[in-house]
Amino acid sequence: MNRKEIREIKKRFSPDTNNFGHIYGCYVNAAREIITYMDSPTMLMENEEREMYMKTLKKVLSGALGRNLLDVEFSTAQVEDSDEHRLLQTLRTSHLSNETMRKILFQRIIDSVDMGDTGYVILLAADAYDVPYKDSGSDEWSEESTDQFEYFVCCLCPVKDPKGALRYLAEEKNFRGASTGSILGAPDMGFMFPTFDDRMTNIYQALYYTRSSADVHSDFLKAVFNLEKLPMAANTQKNAFDSALADSLKDECDIDIVKALHIQIDEKIDLLKEAKSDEAPEIHINELEEILMKSGTSDEAIEKFHDTCKQYFEGEEFFNPENLINRRQFKIETPEVNVSVDPEHAFGIRTEVIDGRSYLMIPISEGITVNGVDVSIPDGSIAPN
Repeated sequence: MNRKEIREIKKRFSPDTNNFGHIYGCYVNAAREIITYMDSPTMLMENEEREMYMKTLKKVLSGALGRNLLDVEFSTAQVEDSDEHRLLQTLRTSHLSNETMRKILFQRIIDSVDMGDTGYVILLAADAYDVPYKDSGSDEWSEESTDQFEYFVCCLCPVKDPKGALRYLAEEKNFRGASTGSILGAPDMGFMFPTFDDRMTNIYQALYYTRSSADVHSDFLKAVFNLEKLPMAANTQKNAFDSALADSLKDECDIDIVKALHIQIDEKIDLLKEAKSDEAPEIHINELEEILMKSGTSDEAIEKFHDTCKQYFEGEEFFNPENLINRRQFKIETPEVNVSVDPEHAFGIRTEVIDGRSYLMIPISEGITVNGVDVSIPDGSIAPN
């Protein structure tokens, strides 16, 4: 799914409509014991309650493509005959009304997820969307529909423990101790099945959501989708890219090469944003190799980088550039000092050997503080050895 298709589906989560007839759920404590099952008709909810449920469920379609929102692909064999796909299809076509199938999904998730000392709620909601279309030669959307997109969303939300607080009681005109009660947090993980590709149903894919860029919750993915190949977390992709550089380039991996990669990957991201594409951003391995070549990297090191990248990324040749660098900072760490620089000014950083010792050279301007104290640097002066 691309951003435009995701936005179209997200509009369905309006509390002012009744697109989702029921909210189903399962409350689980930290010991993995089911406290209760839930079946709440949305029509019987107060407006505020319905709005909060819709806001929570919509989170499953939020975040960055390729970072928080990941494509999950089923093999042809899975679609034709597998327990995991059959379960999801049955839930979809029954609009989640099949209680037995709901409980099977709940139990698979419970058996796979370890939330430590935290309880959680699994929420399910289904919708049938009459997909509008544009008449030939017209820019107007037709009110009629020939296709219906049936799908459901699932999310796992941690439950925060009740906290004591002093609350004002008007009848007593005083503050009294009271518990805030258990609170449902934002989803940690979830998915939508099937996907809405080219504004049509694609039962070969699900859209998976992870709140954390460091963890894709592999046990959840295996339990629900039985995947042979798991998607990589965004932070794992950055670590794999950094390791591929260091392991393949070795002594050639100097600060100038890392700067060049950071600056040009950052420029690539800006160009993709300017193009306003609805697709997830991509950079091909050949583009990265071209940057290395222009930076003076040897052919042998570039070839090793290609092979190492494919090994670390399990054969992938297209990467999300936003997962390869930290756009917010250019960080340099040594045993003696850590330095974080605004990436816009990273181009001025260099290394230099003075009297046989290596130094990190960083251009400075006005406005220097040390431990919060404004200090001045004599213009053009060089401190004595």
